[in-house]
Amino acid sequence: MSNLISNLTSDQNVKQQDTKRILAKKAAEREVLKENRRKERAEKLKERTYVEEFDRGVYDIKNPNTYEIMLKKGLNEEIVREISSIKNEPDWMLEKRLAALKIYHKLKNPNWGPDLSELNMDEIATYIRPKAQMESNWQEVPDEIRRTFELLGIPEAELDYLSGVGAQYDSEVVYHNMKDYLALQGVVYTDFESAVEQYPEIIQEYFGTCLKPNLHRYSALHYAVWSGGSYVYVPEGVHVDIPLQSYFRMNAPGAGQFEHTLIIVEKGGSLHFIEGCSAPRYNTINLHAGGVELFVKEGAKLRYSTIENWSRNMYNLNSKRAIVEKDGVIEWISGSFGSRVSMLYPASILIGEGARSEFTGITFAGAGQTLDTGAQVVHKAPHTYSTVETKSISKGGGKAIYRSLVQVDEGAYGCKSNTDCQSLMLDAQSRGDTIPTIILKNDDVDFGHEAKIGRIDDQAIFYLMSRGLSEEDAKAMIVRGFAEPVAKELPLEYAVEMNELINLELKGAIG
Repeated sequence: MSNLISNLTSDQNVKQQDTKRILAKKAAEREVLKENRRKERAEKLKERTYVEEFDRGVYDIKNPNTYEIMLKKGLNEEIVREISSIKNEPDWMLEKRLAALKIYHKLKNPNWGPDLSELNMDEIATYIRPKAQMESNWQEVPDEIRRTFELLGIPEAELDYLSGVGAQYDSEVVYHNMKDYLALQGVVYTDFESAVEQYPEIIQEYFGTCLKPNLHRYSALHYAVWSGGSYVYVPEGVHVDIPLQSYFRMNAPGAGQFEHTLIIVEKGGSLHFIEGCSAPRYNTINLHAGGVELFVKEGAKLRYSTIENWSRNMYNLNSKRAIVEKDGVIEWISGSFGSRVSMLYPASILIGEGARSEFTGITFAGAGQTLDTGAQVVHKAPHTYSTVETKSISKGGGKAIYRSLVQVDEGAYGCKSNTDCQSLMLDAQSRGDTIPTIILKNDDVDFGHEAKIGRIDDQAIFYLMSRGLSEEDAKAMIVRGFAEPVAKELPLEYAVEMNELINLELKGAIG
């Protein structure tokens, strides 16, 4: 008997050692694969693809335009019904689409902000399905699409520092996955079409209630033709310690992307959600009009980070809103690069006492760009708090405009709000504007607003050059220091990416 037990123990030890060797081998293979991907991405970034003095490197990858479905360009009821039919949607969703379409046709372009006269919906394809199905295994994603995301570092990011990833290519999500341990805690992270099918009661309750279709013309457009996006649900008391990320990639020229993101963080829960966006440069106009609805329940915390690196032919008309209940916290981290025109003003509606909103953002406008960005906060409950800190950089004749709204309602006594916006212009041709709107409906408010607009200080450049730096390096150091308050709020890997984007912009400006 003792010999039998000894033999069994010996066999178990051998199996454990074999398992350890296999796991170690797989871990080593993953490290080699990650290192090869890093090297390949670094080499790709070295290749010059100049677009209006801006080397976008890996972001300018273009794949052959082969699609399973591409609806005709334009916007009408027939197209909206066809999108709904393709997705096999319930009747209530089609009704919402058609109602939004009517609102779109009634509303006009805003009579303020950037010029949108060249944006013609008759030249935009609102739905394009790639030749791919949604997968939960990267190896099942079609080669050319997978290759694009690999060069952008998405699989590597999932392995290294994310707990879940979604990847959308044109109008459809092609990959979605989340760590098993989060699912065991009741966390839901899936594409939005699956959410409509699997959680219809929840989607009907929340969809279109935070970000309303009648907010403006392009929110109505979004609800008429939305496709793709993400749904996240964090149960009460659950803390998602490692971020989730959705990445939105456009490949087709003359196309629109209209993903919808809906996130619910229940009482006492927490989440960091990261959104990334990019597209190659074409000679035709592309449109991005996504929609984001965030619901932060009592005592919950949600950080929503975005790095948008659209190409210079993009009209980025994204709409984002959050409703924050008692003692809840919403943190917006925003980096806006690229795009021909951006209109982006994330809004926080503070409906519960003690609710808090924090917005930190950076905008970099180069030649031919008009980036009209900012933040909105509405204090609806007493003792609510908000801070807005923005940095904008303009060069080569670019226009960086900060536009904000802070509103304190009648019953929202004891509120505190502080806004600090700074604009840095790198040359005499560039422009930086600050356009704040302040609405105070009671006088029991602690309110502060500070704005600074200026150019790089020649004395600072002279000082750094006297310490051995070249003029170019001195300017670059000043700009990176200017952007540092935003970079420090991002996870390390994303801060590095943001600094990389700033460096690429600066090479065009001062290199």
